[in-house]
Amino acid sequence: MINKNISKMTRAAGIAATTAAEIDSAAVDKAFETLKTYDWGVDRNILNPIDQAINATQDEPAARHVLEKRLMDALTGGISRAAQDYVCRKLRTVGTVQSIKALAALLPAEETSHIARYALERIEDEKATEVMRDAMPKVSNKLKPGIIGSLGIRRDKMSIKTLSRFLGDSDIQVARAAAYSLGLIGTSDAARELSNFSKNVPAGMQIPIADARLICAEQLLADGKKSEAVALYKGLNDDDQPKHVKVAAMKGILTAAAKK
Repeated sequence: MINKNISKMTRAAGIAATTAAEIDSAAVDKAFETLKTYDWGVDRNILNPIDQAINATQDEPAARHVLEKRLMDALTGGISRAAQDYVCRKLRTVGTVQSIKALAALLPAEETSHIARYALERIEDEKATEVMRDAMPKVSNKLKPGIIGSLGIRRDKMSIKTLSRFLGDSDIQVARAAAYSLGLIGTSDAARELSNFSKNVPAGMQIPIADARLICAEQLLADGKKSEAVALYKGLNDDDQPKHVKVAAMKGILTAAAKK
């Protein structure tokens, strides 16, 4: 037993030494310094030491935390649009709650909104969802579908009422994004909002609403809410539905019946 423990400790020390050897601190420092003036057209390889450090610290939360802090500081330091893009992509990997405020500041701007929300989508803390929800009134209609989509991916139950109001939006992209996101959220409340809207759905929203209800039914079924999923599927099996919707609904009903 003692020999096994010594062997485990030796292997762990070896892994730690290997990780440390993979990180060239001086090169990482130089890359972060370069990031301050980095822009489109500059050789992307000069930032590779940061990438390598992130890869090498996959199992070292403390080291990752330091790298995240440096990336966050760079993001708030007045860097170029190209550098912002790079940093946000890295924060998709290492981002935690400490990066949320810096990323949230980028949401209202057309140039940075998408890359910021992509990073926020990956941060598990509820605060990441909250800042996207709070950004909704501050962004243009051009950016709203993206924010709405992220809230759907996060399955944000708190956004259901807000998203339901967008179903009738005059901007068709906003309305469709709201329908799809409600489907992804996939709760009983989301299903109810979609079903209520479907009773007087405008012509251009018939298929998006039907597709969203199918997605919602799938989510309900996956969450163990079999009876609610079946009720939604049955509501989509009417003659007034497009053929692909009726086929999918029938398939859903059969899948539900096969579940124990």
